[in-house]
Amino acid sequence: MFGSVDSALIKYFCKPLYCTIDIVLIPQHYFIYCFLLRRIWFDNVHCTGKEKSLAQCSSNGIGVSDCKHTEDVGVVCSDKRIPGFKFINALTNNVESLNIQVEDVRIRAILASYRKRIPVTEGYVEVKDGGRWKQLCDEEWTHMNSRVICGMFGFPSERRYNARVYKMFARKRKHTYWGYSVNCTGNEAHLSSCRLGRNVRQTDNGTCVQGMPVVVSCVPGRAFAPTPMTGFRKAFRQEHPLVRLKGGAIIGEGRVEVLKNGEWGTICDDNWNLISATVVCRELGFGSAKEFLTGGRLGQGMGPVHMNEVECSGFEKSITECFFNKDSLGCSHEEDAGVRCNVPAMGFQERLRLSGGRNPFEGRVEVLAERNGSLVWGTVCSEGWGTMEAMVVCRQLGLGFANHAFQETWYWPGEVNADRVVMSGVRCSGTEMSLSHCLHHGEHLDCPKGGARFAAGVSCSETAPDLVLNPQIVEHTTYLEDRPMLMLQCAYEENCLATTASQVPADSYRRLLRFSSQIHNNGQSDFRPKASRETWVWHDCHRHYHSMEVFTNYDLLSLNGTKVAEGHKASFYVLLDDRLRYECANFGEQGITVGCWDTYRHDIDCQWVDITDVKPGDYIFQVVINPNYEVAESDYTNNVVKCRCRYDGHRIWMYSCHIGGAFSSETEDTFPGLLNNQVAHR
Repeated sequence: MFGSVDSALIKYFCKPLYCTIDIVLIPQHYFIYCFLLRRIWFDNVHCTGKEKSLAQCSSNGIGVSDCKHTEDVGVVCSDKRIPGFKFINALTNNVESLNIQVEDVRIRAILASYRKRIPVTEGYVEVKDGGRWKQLCDEEWTHMNSRVICGMFGFPSERRYNARVYKMFARKRKHTYWGYSVNCTGNEAHLSSCRLGRNVRQTDNGTCVQGMPVVVSCVPGRAFAPTPMTGFRKAFRQEHPLVRLKGGAIIGEGRVEVLKNGEWGTICDDNWNLISATVVCRELGFGSAKEFLTGGRLGQGMGPVHMNEVECSGFEKSITECFFNKDSLGCSHEEDAGVRCNVPAMGFQERLRLSGGRNPFEGRVEVLAERNGSLVWGTVCSEGWGTMEAMVVCRQLGLGFANHAFQETWYWPGEVNADRVVMSGVRCSGTEMSLSHCLHHGEHLDCPKGGARFAAGVSCSETAPDLVLNPQIVEHTTYLEDRPMLMLQCAYEENCLATTASQVPADSYRRLLRFSSQIHNNGQSDFRPKASRETWVWHDCHRHYHSMEVFTNYDLLSLNGTKVAEGHKASFYVLLDDRLRYECANFGEQGITVGCWDTYRHDIDCQWVDITDVKPGDYIFQVVINPNYEVAESDYTNNVVKCRCRYDGHRIWMYSCHIGGAFSSETEDTFPGLLNNQVAHR
C-alpha cells in the first residue's frame, strides 16, 4: 500500500459498508474512498402470498446469491387497498391494548324512502366482522361519532333523525351487535382512528342493554344532493366562494386556494396536516380529508401565497378562520398545499367502462344505458368527440386526466354485443362528474358513422400539464411598431395580418401591437403537441415546422366583448428548458417540460396583433393558450390572460393584466362582456 497505510486498516473501514476501495494520495495525507455497492440479499425467492414479510419466503438464504445487478427485480403496486382496517388504539380504560380488525364499514339504508336514494345518507352503521355484518350499539354513541362516520362517507356534517321510527323498526328485528363501543373526538378522518370503548353488553334476545342499533343521518354537499340517478343532472359546484380546489384529477382533490382582498392565492404547506385539510374538505361540501398533500404535488399555483403555518382545531367553518402566521415570509409555490377529500359513492363508475385497450387507462368508451326497459352496454358516437368529453370519462372512472380523445377505435376490439350506439351528440364543459350529465341527444340518436370502429375512445393519464401565461411579461413589453408591407411577406402568407392587408399597396405600413409572452408549465407532466412529428406542417417562408395549427390566440376586444382585431401563434419557437429535454430546431421534439417555460419574444414574426384599422379608444386585450383544447391540461381556466388597454392613435397603454380566474367575480366585472374562467362556448 501507500507508505505506512495498512491494508487491514482500510478493510476495517470499508468492509462493513460492502464497498470497493480507492485511495488518493496527497502529501502527508491519505484519503480513503469507499464506493458503496448494494448487496443482493435474496435469490430464488418463492412465496405463497400469505407471508407478512419477504424474509419469511423461501430462498437460498440471506446474502447467498450468484446474481448480478442486471437481474434486480422490482414491483408496481396496485393503488387499490386491501379491504378492512384495524383499530390500533388502546381501549379507553387503558386496561388492555387489543389489535381489533374489521373487514369493512357501511351505512345501510333501513327506511324505504332512503333505499333508492343515491348516495345513501341515512341508516344503520354496520361493520363487517368475520364475514358478517354487525350493528353498533348506540348506548354510548355521541354526535362526534356520527360526525366521523359522515366524514368517512363524503358528507360534511351530520343531522338529527326521527328516532321514534327507528325504535319501532328495531323492535321488529333481531340484530347482531359488534362487541365494542367507539369513542371519537370528531376530528378523526376514519372510524379506525377512534378509541375503542368498553365491551357491549347484550341480552339473551340479541339486543344491547339500554340501546338499539346506531343510526346516522348525514348532510350531503350541494353537488351530491340525493336524487334518483336518472334525475341527477347538475355539474359539480363548489359550496363556498372563499376556498376552491385547482389542478385535481377527480372531484374532491386539488391545490387549495383561498380568496383574500379579491385575489386568489395558495396556502404554504408548513405545518399542513390532516385536520386543516379536513376543514377545507368540509367547507367545500365534501367529507373528511383522506390525505393532505405538500410540495405542490397537484401543480403549482400563481399569484400570492396567502396563508402559512396554518393551525386548525378541526371545527372551524372555514379554513380562513384558522390561525396562521401572518408574518411568515419566504414560502414559494413549490410548497403549495393540497387535499384529497372523501366524496360520496354515487355509483358513476358502474355505468361506464373502457373496453379493448392495452391497459386499464385506455379503450373504447362503453356506457350502460336503458333501452326498451332494460339496461344494455353500448358505444358513444364519436362525432364531435374531443378532449373535454374524454376528461369527463377519465374523471368518472377515477383514472385521472384525459391524454387523448379518439374518434376511431377499430384497433380496440370491444365487446361485440356492445357495438350499438346508445349515446350521441355528447358535449361536455369538462366539469361534469358523469358523462350522462353532459348535453346529449337522449333517446333520439343521430350518428351517421355508426358505432363499432367509429365509436369514441379515450386514453387517460394520472398526470397532466398546466399552461399558465405570465401576465406581467405581457404588460411590461407591449409597444407599437409601424412595419412596411415589404417586410411582412412571410407573415402575410401565414395569415398573421388583418384581412385588409391584401388590399393595400406594397409600400404601405401596418401598425402592429407587439409584446412578449412567457408560458409556464405548472402541471405534473410535460406539454407535448397532439400531432406526431410525421404530420407536422413545413412553412417554407419562415423555414420551420408547425406542430399545432393554433397554439395561442391574441384578441383585441371592445368593452362589450366584440372582437376588433386578432392574431395567433402556431406551434413553439423559443424554448427555455434548463434540462434540454426538447430542442425545437432541425425537426427536434417540441414541448414544455414541467417547471419550464416557452418564450415568444416581441420581435418574433407573428408575435403581434395587427391594429392598423383600429380606432382610438379603450379596449380589452385577451390571450388564450391552447384555445381549441387540442392538448389535455389539468386546468383550462388559467389559460386566459386579460388586460385593460387604451389606444390614443399614437401610443398604447396596457394595464391590469391578470390570469382568468385570478380575482373574485366582483373584480372580473370590471371587464364587461367577458365571463370569468370561460375560454370559449361549446
